[in-house]
Amino acid sequence: MSEPRVRPDPAFALLDVYEEALPEVYGYLLSRCGNRAVAEELTSETFLGAVSACRTPGAPPVSTRWLIGVARHKLVDHWRRREREERGLRLVHETEAVDPWDSEVDALLAREVLAELGGHHRAALTLRYLDGLPVPEVARLLGRTVHATEALLVRAKAAFRAAYRGKEGRHD
Repeated sequence: MSEPRVRPDPAFALLDVYEEALPEVYGYLLSRCGNRAVAEELTSETFLGAVSACRTPGAPPVSTRWLIGVARHKLVDHWRRREREERGLRLVHETEAVDPWDSEVDALLAREVLAELGGHHRAALTLRYLDGLPVPEVARLLGRTVHATEALLVRAKAAFRAAYRGKEGRHD
């Protein structure tokens, strides 16, 4: 009588990249959310989500790049949750300004302004301009049509521009 074969848990592949990937994933999240506690929580969610994803049939090979992709999805989910919570507390009035903005942007002030925007604006701007994703990919990640995402980006840029200009004089 032969011994039954035991297959190793595919999630063990995470152990091979964990030490290298952990600071990369955490750094990615921290640079986009600017909050250590949130970055730590999302890093934890990323690795927990990766364990589940590894166990699904046809899962891609585990790599730092793949984990950054998982982290990106966790960050978008976080922003969606936060926006739903904020929407329940207040009404958001958005402007439709589309004039070009050619001035130089101060990185620290821009990060501060970005953190104060609504989650949907922050997510769209971060994915498009910090991560450099094309509009169709941003649309897919946000669960929107390309047309709706383009309109969201126009509103998000206008909101960012207005908030940035409002703070610009106070930081000199």
